[in-house]
Amino acid sequence: MATALCAGILVLLTACGTQVYGQGGERPDSHSTAEPIPWTTMQPSAVTGVRLGADHRTLFLKTQVPSGARACVRKLKAVLTDPATDLVRVQVTFTSPSGDRASGCTKESTATAQVRLPEPLGDRDVIVDNYTHFTADGAKPPALRLCGKLGCTPAATGCTAASYDQALMEVGAPEHTYRNSEKCDGKWLVLDFSWRTGPACGDSTDPACSSRLGDRWFFRAKKSGWEPIIRTSAGGCEDVRRKEPAFPTTLCESLAPLPPSLHPTYPPSSPSPSPDTSG
Repeated sequence: MATALCAGILVLLTACGTQVYGQGGERPDSHSTAEPIPWTTMQPSAVTGVRLGADHRTLFLKTQVPSGARACVRKLKAVLTDPATDLVRVQVTFTSPSGDRASGCTKESTATAQVRLPEPLGDRDVIVDNYTHFTADGAKPPALRLCGKLGCTPAATGCTAASYDQALMEVGAPEHTYRNSEKCDGKWLVLDFSWRTGPACGDSTDPACSSRLGDRWFFRAKKSGWEPIIRTSAGGCEDVRRKEPAFPTTLCESLAPLPPSLHPTYPPSSPSPSPDTSG
């Protein structure tokens, strides 16, 4: 009888089974037999910081990775992708089931990966996953400084071509934009620019080849670069001085309205929210 009882218990345990999610178990939202959610190799959504170890050779990389109620990350690692020259290039990867929302890995948390360099970092910059740039120049050790969209040493705010490029980037100017005119005194800026809309062709007399849209933005200088004040197609100073009374009339009183053919009836790719013309 004891033998029969044990056999019965064994059958029940075998029927119930013991499954660990992520190791061959069913999806948490499924009550039927299903394939396990695969763990795939991916990269972090962001690498937000790099710190140099006391040995000057180990890099600690602060990354944003998936998280949830269950394990969401395995095999987090950082590796050198090229021999270290004047730059150190690093790639961060991990495996996760977060590609399927049923995994429950729908949030993010911070995790640290590390890589040891074959020699001290010195004054070299670090590039992570091909596009995130860190430098020791101007940083507070042991941290490296995260560089911005304009690189590690952006142009000083002023009446220069490089600084105007920063202003165009700030308002989300379309690709291949070219500047039509600038009025600048170092503290305030008016920038007119336009971009082609017709097909690419060589006949400059054909309106279909030379049609374009344009915009006019007013800016004030900040330490971080040119800051947008307002966008308008009107001439003169009325719109901008309603928004910013300190804007100098010497830079706007001679402005003509933008031609209707230039000014778009819809906004281009621009910051959200775009400055408006209300008081």
